Formats: sequence, structure tokens, C-alpha cells
Amino acid sequence: MGAWELLLVGVVLLLGLCGVLVPGIPGSWLVWAGVMWWALEDPRPIAWWVLVGATTVLLLSRAVRWGLPPRRLAESGATPRMGVYAGAGAFLGFVLVPVLGAIPGFVGGIYLSERLRLGHPGAARAATRTAMRSGGSSVLVELLACLLVTGAWVGTVFGG
Repeated sequence: MGAWELLLVGVVLLLGLCGVLVPGIPGSWLVWAGVMWWALEDPRPIAWWVLVGATTVLLLSRAVRWGLPPRRLAESGATPRMGVYAGAGAFLGFVLVPVLGAIPGFVGGIYLSERLRLGHPGAARAATRTAMRSGGSSVLVELLACLLVTGAWVGTVFGG
């Protein structure tokens, strides 16, 4: 697989990660499709193992999300700005403290967004709890699964 094709697969994965945070875009499906495209083009067995792992992780995240409250983020006052902060926090947390750092990064991003919007720490904590209860946990599970899959893909492409 050439460098341009790898770049396009990376763009599809990035769009999938952003799609998790944007309602109406099938983020996890885009991430899975990008990994499948790469596995079909790359003849190494490790590519197929990454695809099997991605499928397993994304199906498990789907099963976990069925047990969580449905997404009603708009009712809680969630804004696109909050999604950007939460996504950036999850990504930074994932990079700084591999895998588990995405959880406090996501919640921290929501808190920072609410703190900037509301100004008071107590009100920001309450708004963060409300956002997490009204579907933020569901978004976090899907985003964490997609970050895991993307991280496995990046590790395999650059690590060999």
C-alpha cells in the first residue's frame, strides 16, 4: 500500500473519530471501514488481525452502549464547542496516558468547556455531570473504542 493510500485511510479514520462527536455521522462505521480498506489492500497477516480486533472492539462498544442511557445531549445543553473540547481532551489524554487517559481527558474537556461558558466551578461540575448522564458516557464509550482501533492501526502501520 502506497503512502497516498495510507494517507487516505488515515483521513477516513480521522473523519470517523470526528464523526463520533457529531450527531448523524456514523463514526465507528467509518473507522471500521477505513481499517477494512487498509486490511484488504495490505497483504500482511497482521492487517487481518487488526481488522479482527477492530471488529471485536467496535462490537463490544456497541453492546456496552446498549446498556447505557440513550443520547440526549441536546436536552442537556451540549454545544458543538463542548464536543470539540471533549474530543480534544480525549485525544490528548489518550496520547499522554495511553488508552485510559481518554476517559479523564473527555470529562476534563467537557468540564473546561462548561467552566468557560458558565464561569463558576460548581456550576461547571453540575453541567458536566448532567452532560455525562444524558449521553456523554455513550459518546465516551464509542470514542474510546474508535481511539483504540485507530491507535492499533497507527501502531501497526508505523511499528511494523
